Amino acid sequence: MMDRNDIAPERTGELVHYTPAYVGPAQVQTRTLFGHVMWLVAATAGFFALGCYAGRNLSGGWSIVWFIAGFACLIGLNFARRASSGASIALLLAMGLLFGLGMGPAVAYYTATSPRAVWQAAGATALFMAGCGSFGYATRRDLSIVGRVSFFALLGLILVSIVLIFIHIPGADLAWSIIGLVIFAGLTMFDFQRLRRSKDVTSAPVIAASIFLDALNVFLFFLRIFSGRD
Repeated sequence: MMDRNDIAPERTGELVHYTPAYVGPAQVQTRTLFGHVMWLVAATAGFFALGCYAGRNLSGGWSIVWFIAGFACLIGLNFARRASSGASIALLLAMGLLFGLGMGPAVAYYTATSPRAVWQAAGATALFMAGCGSFGYATRRDLSIVGRVSFFALLGLILVSIVLIFIHIPGADLAWSIIGLVIFAGLTMFDFQRLRRSKDVTSAPVIAASIFLDALNVFLFFLRIFSGRD
């Protein structure tokens, strides 16, 4: 991106020419890492969609198995990122595929019963990620505290979801989804700022996994909200 500060004037005779300012290696590396991470996020989303289609008729028991396998890939990704770039990317794509297999029956159910809610959730997720991601990537304020608070708030939200399995509270599902969106707004902004500040290319699969999981959870929250209206 170029702004007025990136343009240096040069005067030749009576004409003034403007030439782009020098772009250092750090800026080039940041842009390269951004493109690499976004490509990995898109590829992971593609494998997730493939998994959803392949697992649309699976039983609930198999869904749990694939979810556990997906989390195992996520854990392994954190250990493999420095050992082998190819292995970390393979684990990332496998994670997307396995999570897709695990969510296949649920996505198939919503597609059959509330197709409009699925498309609305997908569109809202795209806008949500674009807005929060752009802010997190562009802001100069340190969002580390936002990331920490959002993480602990997420742990609290998980505990509340366990309680809600046994206790029915009117309107709790909608409130839970809205609070979840607020939490993942903070996590998304933090992850995109982490992407801008990172100089380590080997961290691309891990950052891509974080952004993909942000988008996946945001999609699920929106899906619960929109399907509740039908």
